[in-house]
Amino acid sequence: MKIFLTILLFHITYCCIAQTPILGRITDQKGHALPGVSIYIKGTYDGTSSDAGGNFNVQTDASGSQILNVQAVGFKSQEIAMDLKGQPLTVDIILSEAINQLNAVTISAGAMEAGDEKKSVVLKPLDIVTTSGAMGNITAALLTLPGTSTVGNDGRLFVRGGDASETAIFIDGLQVGNAFGSTTSNVPTRARFSPNLFKGSFFSTGGYSAEYGQALSSALALNTLDLPLRNQGDVSVMSLGGGYTQTLVKNDHAITASANYYNLAPYQSLVKQNFDWEKAPSSWDSEVSLRQKWGNAVTGKAGFIKAYFHTEGSRMAIWQKLPGIDGRGDRVKLNNHYNYGNVSFRHSGNKGWLFYGGAALSDNRDAIQFNADDIKQVNRIFHSKIVAVRDFSSQFSMKNGLEYYAKSYAETLLDQSQTRQFADNLFNHFIEATYYFSNRLIMVGGLRSGHSSLAKQTWLTPRFSVAYKLNNHGQFSFAAGKFKQLAEEKLRIFQTDLKNSAATHYILNYFIVNNNRTFRAEAFYKNYEKLVTYNGLPSAPKNVALNGSGYARGVDFFLRDKQTIKDTDFWITYSFVDSKRKFAAYETKVQPTFAPKHNGSVVVKHFVTAMKSLVGTSWSWNSGYTFNDPNLPGEMQRKTKAYSDLSFSISYLPKPNVILHVACSNVLGRQNVYGYQYAAQPDEEGSYAGKPVGQGAKRFLFAGLFITLSKDKKANQLNNL
Repeated sequence: MKIFLTILLFHITYCCIAQTPILGRITDQKGHALPGVSIYIKGTYDGTSSDAGGNFNVQTDASGSQILNVQAVGFKSQEIAMDLKGQPLTVDIILSEAINQLNAVTISAGAMEAGDEKKSVVLKPLDIVTTSGAMGNITAALLTLPGTSTVGNDGRLFVRGGDASETAIFIDGLQVGNAFGSTTSNVPTRARFSPNLFKGSFFSTGGYSAEYGQALSSALALNTLDLPLRNQGDVSVMSLGGGYTQTLVKNDHAITASANYYNLAPYQSLVKQNFDWEKAPSSWDSEVSLRQKWGNAVTGKAGFIKAYFHTEGSRMAIWQKLPGIDGRGDRVKLNNHYNYGNVSFRHSGNKGWLFYGGAALSDNRDAIQFNADDIKQVNRIFHSKIVAVRDFSSQFSMKNGLEYYAKSYAETLLDQSQTRQFADNLFNHFIEATYYFSNRLIMVGGLRSGHSSLAKQTWLTPRFSVAYKLNNHGQFSFAAGKFKQLAEEKLRIFQTDLKNSAATHYILNYFIVNNNRTFRAEAFYKNYEKLVTYNGLPSAPKNVALNGSGYARGVDFFLRDKQTIKDTDFWITYSFVDSKRKFAAYETKVQPTFAPKHNGSVVVKHFVTAMKSLVGTSWSWNSGYTFNDPNLPGEMQRKTKAYSDLSFSISYLPKPNVILHVACSNVLGRQNVYGYQYAAQPDEEGSYAGKPVGQGAKRFLFAGLFITLSKDKKANQLNNL
């Protein structure tokens, strides 16, 4: 018995002597104590948690080389190597904040993003389709966002005092040439592509990534759908035409094919038009979209490849009355044929690498008959890109990309008396780094370089963004950068060695999303250098040069609320733009006609569950368009009355797979005027005759029936959005 007690006493004494105490304190990078941190010896049950003061005391029997593991929610885990010899150890530990991509601050200066749940979802494809007045047109819906201006006699995208040519449009990261349909003077156009193709969009009103170039004012990036939900056929019967789309899905690949035909002649025979049409606009289009997904669960490699091909044709003939001249005026006949195709891919490689890129080709051909002259214009753009991205840590990532453009343009009188053409090769490289200092502070820096073989110019454009997130009170962002762009092809053809125009952006942004409410306020300043100037008319410019300059400055606000009113989603937008520029044929800095000082919109959508309907209305307004009156001294001396358009729409589901959509623009029948056209020569009294440039009709009414055919009788075309 004595021997047993002696052995037991010896063992207890040994254990007490052999235990090693590890003491210390745990703090964050600012020195604040961290309670509740888990501390333990790896591979053992020896451990503890830090107290309210961040202090801890671990007692362990382990000896020799060991690993002390430290873990806390919201912070990076640490593993500390230790050599335990029975002597007390003291270690103070500082934990770094872990970067959580779901909660971390994001750059929002200049950006309006859709389809990315981690950021502000501003406009999804369904928003675009159901926005009253947009009539399914992507850019028309974007005109209800801050920073944009409605230019009703054009129809393209005008952003913060910039011309429509200053906005670049991309599909799956690849640039689209001639993204809007061809048209004649003062007849509005629309985007060529259906919003149903896309799962989301990134619309930047300035300060955008180094990945996007050749755009002075704005970048619109559209991302196509990945894999559709099911096999289905979609039938569209509309007041303007009809179409059919078939989608086939199997495992990890899918194909979608569609064909559409539109003809405005029947509609215009019923609704009086202010335009003198000889042949009303008609068009057809067809497209094929292929998608293939691959992956390897063992290696972690995964990828996606998409191919998209679009072809269309359109024609119209119109008499355009000239001010001060009797008769029908100029006869313009236009036939257009357009092809666009791209192949894009994304691939997750080893060691955290992500690769994406592809190639795209745009080919636009216009055959124009202007009175007795026959003109053929061919514009072609090829774009290829490869990008590599890697997250080197949870805090630091880098993007590196190469691009190549081949651009060509030719203009020929069909009697061969005059031919003009040029071809240019552009090479670009961009690099961009993102660093998270914490979940609250992020910084992005980028550099884009380029070279034009025709202009014989090489350039560098730095870009920078920083954002700071407040405690549950939104975030602030600041962006600045240099942006360059070569002149439009129709001007460059007269002076092919023209170099870049330039713009410098400065943007300060406040942004908050809370309880289904989004608010954004932004102030901006843009400085323009080397804008294109010329003498004479845009169709026959002389002395084309880069002698222009200007600025655009202002503020805009955006509020979207899905919470306050039951079953109602609405947004309110206001923009103030002060823009002046010396450009085109102007001899002084003027406020351009496409940049009204005040712009606003209100969009309301109400879901009537009992009626299975979505009722929508939108109101767009601006303070009027400047125009030049040659009867007065100076330039751009006058302004039209304020523009206003109140639109209405309703979508009704008589059956789950059937949608009836009816929409009417400008329901009040307001006679909006976008400017005035004046005679080239004065009359006998020395006055220049003028006529207003207005709408094609007081209102536009659209009705459509959309039927989905599938095994799931409840599926409809909204499932694709």
